[in-house]
Amino acid sequence: MELIFLLYVAVGFLAQMIDGALGMAYGVSSNTFLLSLGIPPAAASASVHMAEVATTGISGFSHWKLGNVNWSLVKRLLIPGVIGGAAGAYLLTAFDGDIIKPYISAYLLVMGIVIIVKAFNMKRERNENEYHGPRISLLGLLGGFCDAIGGGGWGPVVTTTLVARGKHPRLTIGSVNFSEFFVTFAESITFVLTLNFFKYWQIILGLLIGGAIAAPIAAMTAKKLPIKALMIFVGSLIVILSVRAIYLALR
Repeated sequence: MELIFLLYVAVGFLAQMIDGALGMAYGVSSNTFLLSLGIPPAAASASVHMAEVATTGISGFSHWKLGNVNWSLVKRLLIPGVIGGAAGAYLLTAFDGDIIKPYISAYLLVMGIVIIVKAFNMKRERNENEYHGPRISLLGLLGGFCDAIGGGGWGPVVTTTLVARGKHPRLTIGSVNFSEFFVTFAESITFVLTLNFFKYWQIILGLLIGGAIAAPIAAMTAKKLPIKALMIFVGSLIVILSVRAIYLALR
C-alpha cells in the first residue's frame, strides 16, 4: 500500500477523532490537512464531502430518531444551505487551485480562531431563544457556501452562531446536523458533475477507512477527553497549518 494512501487514512482517522470529541470540525480539520499535503482545493473539498455524505446521513438520522430536530429551524436552514453549498462547490471548481488556495487557507485560519474562541466561551450562560427569523436563512446560505469553499465549516459557522445567539444547544446541534446531510449531498453532486472525480478515489477511500476506524474509538474516548483543551489544540493546529499554507502559496 502506497505511503500517500496511508496518509489519507491517517487524515481521515485524525479528523474523525476530532469530530467525535468536539461534535464539529471534521471538514475543517481534514481539508486543512489535505491542503497541507498539497492537494488542490477543489479536490480536497470534493473528497472530504464525498466521504462525509455517509457520516452526515447517519448523524442526521440519529438526531431525528432521538427527537433532537426542530423542524422550524430545519426549514430555515436546509434549502438556503443547499443553494449556498452548490454555488460554493461550483465556484471552487471554476478557479485555478493555485490562485484560490491562499484564500481558502485564510478562511480555514478564521475557522481555527472560531474554534479557539468557542472553547473559551463554552460555559457562558445563554437564554434559549426559539424564534427562527429570516436571518437564519441567510446564515444557512453563508454556511453552505463557506462549507463548500473551505471543505468544511457548516458546523463552526452555523452551529456556533446559533448557539451564541441563544438557541437551544441540543436542538440546534440536531437540526444543523440533520440539514448538513442535504447540504453535503448537494455539494458532492456538484463536484461529481464538474470534476474528473474518479482520479481522487484514493483520497476518498482513505478518508472513509480512517474515519471508520476512528469512529468507535472516538465515541468511547470522547467523554474522557478535556474538551476545552482539545478545542484549543485543534484550533491552534488549524491556524498553524493555514498560516504555513498561506506563506507557501504567497512565497
